[in-house]
Amino acid sequence: MTPLETLTLAAYFFILIVLAGYGWHRYYLVYAYMKNRDKVPVPLRQFDELPAVTVQLPVYNEMYVVDRLIESVSQMDYPRDKFEIQVLDDSTDETRSIAQLAVRRAAANGIDITYLHRSDRTGYKAGALEAGMHVAKGEFIAIFDADFLPQADFLLRTVHHFPDPKVAVVQARWGHINADYSLLTRIQSMLLDAHFVLEHGGRNRAGHFFNFNGTAGIWRRAAIIDGGGWQHDTLTEDLDLSYRTQLRGWKFHFLPDVVVPAELPVEMNAFKSQQHRWAKGSIQTCRKLLPGILQSNQPFGVKAEAFFHLTANFNYVLMVLLSILMFPAMVIRYNMGWYEMLLIDVPLFFAATASVANFYVVCQREVYPNDWVARLRYLPILMSIGIGLAINNTRAVFEAMAGKQTEFARTPKYRIEDNSDEWIGKRYRQANIVQPIIELILGLYFTFTVFYALSNRIYGTLPFLVLFQVGFLYTGLLSIVQQFADDSVVLKTQVAGGE
Repeated sequence: MTPLETLTLAAYFFILIVLAGYGWHRYYLVYAYMKNRDKVPVPLRQFDELPAVTVQLPVYNEMYVVDRLIESVSQMDYPRDKFEIQVLDDSTDETRSIAQLAVRRAAANGIDITYLHRSDRTGYKAGALEAGMHVAKGEFIAIFDADFLPQADFLLRTVHHFPDPKVAVVQARWGHINADYSLLTRIQSMLLDAHFVLEHGGRNRAGHFFNFNGTAGIWRRAAIIDGGGWQHDTLTEDLDLSYRTQLRGWKFHFLPDVVVPAELPVEMNAFKSQQHRWAKGSIQTCRKLLPGILQSNQPFGVKAEAFFHLTANFNYVLMVLLSILMFPAMVIRYNMGWYEMLLIDVPLFFAATASVANFYVVCQREVYPNDWVARLRYLPILMSIGIGLAINNTRAVFEAMAGKQTEFARTPKYRIEDNSDEWIGKRYRQANIVQPIIELILGLYFTFTVFYALSNRIYGTLPFLVLFQVGFLYTGLLSIVQQFADDSVVLKTQVAGGE
């Protein structure tokens, strides 16, 4: 075996081992959730007199959904003398006039509502929240992004956790307005369900840190200030403030039964943009805070979970490297007759992929106990799309590590509520031609690798190769098709069975 072949196999198995390690961490999250499933946070007591609450609505160019948002929040069930709404509008388009009209309509109905416009977007969302907080009347501050539809009883179901003076945040679970719109939205709903139910649920109930998700939650104003306030040196100001606040000793509560519906992105490029922002912001926060967390006096379990949480997006870099190495590693083993090495890499692949499957199976069973089995038919494509995001999120990781600053790119929403709604022809469409081409090239690369495995009867690797093949082809092709779609193009892949 040549030195190059040795190096190739060493790198290949090193990457597999690291990915398998993160796979085993998913098993831990499931274990932590199941072990503590009855430890749902409950209020110590209820307020004798309800406190003043300010609801902040940060908005930037959301002409299709801002009116729906303001109307929904205006209908909240809370004493009007203790209830304030701030529309924090940094928009540069027609959103401003639509929002102002909705604000005037709400004010005419007796709502204490204020419209605040900034022209420079300093700090982006974090800057808008900070500016609004300086003039907010409430002791507690609830936040909703433009695509959310909070239920009328949201405040009454969350605010009573705050008589405990150490509670800083109550985070609700995200629901989905348009989960059944397409295959892409169905997969996103499953990804988010697992993030909230198992990640948040497992971490919170096991006593680890978890993060406010930027929306659908309520903060104690004093905790924001004590944690250092909203800062905009990362793209995930919510994750950043969450860790800073918990390091100060504050407690967070996650309420899985309080569900706030939101609109899922219907475009692949919008979905990628959202994932890119989250991945980049996560690594920025990792660089900023992880050294201090590891040097703090927090328990080992808290530090370890914070490490896995904040470094998880590095896996996408490993995924890209693994994608490149899979074919040469297979050829080297085949030419040398090392079939027994399949006893090593197939179990490692299984450890990494089976943990993903188990993670989402458990989540679907918890959230949808009556029809979770039927939903599992989406599991293979979910795993493939997770792989297909590797190029997108690797770019985010490299930008974060290089210190490249980019603006806060909000995810466009089009008020897609049912299968009859269309987004074609609406504004805010996003485009990126280079990245999808790279994804398609990788998809074709894996297509060749699949044929090589079939022709040489290396059947053990086929399930994994097909996951990579489908993932890159789907993400790349859908991105290109949707970029150039017009009214004559049918681009929705409807969910089978019309769920």
